Amino acid sequence: MIDQFGRRVEYLRISVTDKCNLRCVYCMPMEGLPWLKRQELLTYEEIARIVRVMAGIGLRRVRITGGEPLVRRDLPDLVRQIAWVPEIEDLSLSTNAVLLADLADELRSAGVQRLNVSLDSLRPDRVDEIARRPGSYPKIMEGLAAAEEAGFSPIKINVVLIRGRNDDEIEEFAEITRERPWHVRFIEMMPTGANLELSAEQFVSCTEALRRIERIEALEPVAGPFGNGPARYHRFPGAPGTIGVITPMSHNYCDRCNRMRLTADGQLRPCLFGALQTNLRDPLRAGEDLVPLIAETLRVKPERHYLIQGSAAGSGGLVALSQTGG
Repeated sequence: MIDQFGRRVEYLRISVTDKCNLRCVYCMPMEGLPWLKRQELLTYEEIARIVRVMAGIGLRRVRITGGEPLVRRDLPDLVRQIAWVPEIEDLSLSTNAVLLADLADELRSAGVQRLNVSLDSLRPDRVDEIARRPGSYPKIMEGLAAAEEAGFSPIKINVVLIRGRNDDEIEEFAEITRERPWHVRFIEMMPTGANLELSAEQFVSCTEALRRIERIEALEPVAGPFGNGPARYHRFPGAPGTIGVITPMSHNYCDRCNRMRLTADGQLRPCLFGALQTNLRDPLRAGEDLVPLIAETLRVKPERHYLIQGSAAGSGGLVALSQTGG
């Protein structure tokens, strides 16, 4: 699967639900959203069918996302169905880890190879404030401990930078990589309809984060852990972990985009932002051939996003990142 700009697309991010057990300030409104109805959601069998079709034309890597994917029941069943597709070489999961402690072993056995975990602060009160759900921090840390015990490696820690809420912890997060084989990735906040004021007034660039970390000690650029994303990695000399930066706002990386997204209700999106999407659910249920629809979606994949900090322009009407899996 090669798009009109010569980019090889072999990675699919699959949202299995639009629901989440947290209400992170940069991601979703406090009151939530109008949730999809059960009949609108793709079944696990339908998701696996789409993966098999796409695997036949070049799909090699899959990430399961949400909302929060672990709130959907029996998720390991889907993992097993995808893991059985011979062409899929890499199967990973993004989670807030609140429910991970009880599922880590089963997910690992089912076929999940790697985890990305959202952790926006190292202080319990701040995690609760950002997530807007009390008691989240100890559950996340229990989930991380269970993931390590289950043998997940690498474990990537995603930190969305928010001025005045967690930016004074940048150095503390970086120091963790000296002690543990965690890969801490700082992410610039992206504007959506629900976070415009926050993204305009509390944006922190990854350039600033790296500048502050290098006051501790000079960093060396490294290849970083295996993965499919746009992060650029650095490391303190001799450290077991790495420091990554994901810069959708300050340094556009769309020229390296290798992905499409499948929403929980079966819309194939060539870009996280924008309004372009193709309905695969209804044709799938009607028994139609999906390959031409996938090919057309690939053909119209845009060259880049057009986000503007603090503005809804370019987001395609997206209210929350949970709607498309982030």
